[in-house]
Amino acid sequence: MKEHLVIFDTTLRDGEQSPGASMTKEEKLRVARQLERMRVDVIEAGFAAASPGDFDAIQSIAKIIKGATVCSLARSNENDIRRAGEAIAPAARGRIHTFIATSPIHMEKKLRMAPDQVVEAAVKAVHWAREYTEDVEFSAEDAVRSDVDFLCRVFTAVIAAGARTINVPDTVGYSVPSVWGELMRTLIERVPGAEQVVWSTHCHNDLGMAVANSLSAVLAGARQVECTINGLGERAGNASLEEVVMAVRTRSDLFPVQTRIDTTQIVPASKLVSQITGYPVQPNKAVVGANAFAHESGIHQDGVLKHRETYEIMRAEDVGWAQNKLVLGKHSGRNAFKSRLAALGIVFDSEESLNAAFARFKELADKKHEIFDEDLQALVSDEDITPEGEYYKLVYSHVCSETGETPAANVTLTVGGLEQKASGIGSGPVDATFKAIESIASSGAQLLLYSVNAITTGTDAQGEVTVRLARAGRIVNGNGADTDIVIASARAYLNALNKLQFPDRLDPQGDV
Repeated sequence: MKEHLVIFDTTLRDGEQSPGASMTKEEKLRVARQLERMRVDVIEAGFAAASPGDFDAIQSIAKIIKGATVCSLARSNENDIRRAGEAIAPAARGRIHTFIATSPIHMEKKLRMAPDQVVEAAVKAVHWAREYTEDVEFSAEDAVRSDVDFLCRVFTAVIAAGARTINVPDTVGYSVPSVWGELMRTLIERVPGAEQVVWSTHCHNDLGMAVANSLSAVLAGARQVECTINGLGERAGNASLEEVVMAVRTRSDLFPVQTRIDTTQIVPASKLVSQITGYPVQPNKAVVGANAFAHESGIHQDGVLKHRETYEIMRAEDVGWAQNKLVLGKHSGRNAFKSRLAALGIVFDSEESLNAAFARFKELADKKHEIFDEDLQALVSDEDITPEGEYYKLVYSHVCSETGETPAANVTLTVGGLEQKASGIGSGPVDATFKAIESIASSGAQLLLYSVNAITTGTDAQGEVTVRLARAGRIVNGNGADTDIVIASARAYLNALNKLQFPDRLDPQGDV
């Protein structure tokens, strides 16, 4: 029998630290439901002490998730630990993940603490966490640049204090597979009580080796991998969940472990996270990229037609590439619509919300002959707004763009419930629309990113637009979708303005 490899998903915490990837509570709940459907073992739902919004999101996730452990990150101080404990209290299974830096540069320059003080703080943190749950994880931040003897000392102390999982992070993405595997092997051999805990690895991708380092750690004895959907994360991202899971499954001849992941849910999870965060998946991305199972070379095509395994080491359908489409139209009923959304992890809090979504579906069905799951995800994502309400809302848009003439746009918005009109000109129809909106909003925000992706195939496909705005150090993404790309752009811009208008959380402050 193979040993179980724990999949610890930190998309909602570390993944959210990508610039502009902050999610609303409603968006986090949708991702959490999909992670549960995919059967991840642990969902790191956030950093409870970061903000009231993060605390509320973690607590809300803890109330609804039954099939996975819900975890909150916490620094090694009493306030963080107690906030985390309160946040995970409703969970069927809850975990507190506490951390402190152990590298000389972090201890001296950031913490300004002596090694003895770091050990003392780590032990206290574990004791406080044990007041709330027996499932306590400890991480040595920047373990990659820490002294091995000191790591052994810290890990020995926290295991004695009651930590159940020991996480060894490559916080800055500095290591390489051979070195990282050897470090994990050394720690497991040298730390007293190593057999009592689950050893974990958390690798960043700054040198492009997060997945390779994680798998090397597994071969060296790690039995938990911390990862994210699409490899999302700050800087160059984290180890990609889909790559780790499929590597272990595909190379079962090499890895003495297995996961419990339902791999058919990988592609739906990838698409959901991409749509919510506005981070598109590159076409040649392993497992979940659009070209991951595409063959253009005549030699390859011939080989695959004769026998799939000549050029494919995985089946596309095994990771969820089977094309699901909702064959509904304007004559379809609400129950079928509601059932399909529920299957996608989309649940409405009220009958009014369902009715509004169904009306948008009917409007889309008038424009498109076939409605795909991706269309439904975008339809709901487009309407995700802050809990306080939709401060800016598009009522009307008229754009004129002709050859040889300056594009112009007229828009009507409701701003705090009051209708306002404005005009704008620009280098193109989208630029003119944004300028018209800004003449009303006067947000002072800087446009960092404008991105357009076709949600499905065909000339009637919805265009999904991502707009990234920055103001006063805060970065947000706005999403919009429509068969008319200018309207989708306007909705995305307004969605971002709404998030700036009602910041529902502070920027994350913790990292391992």
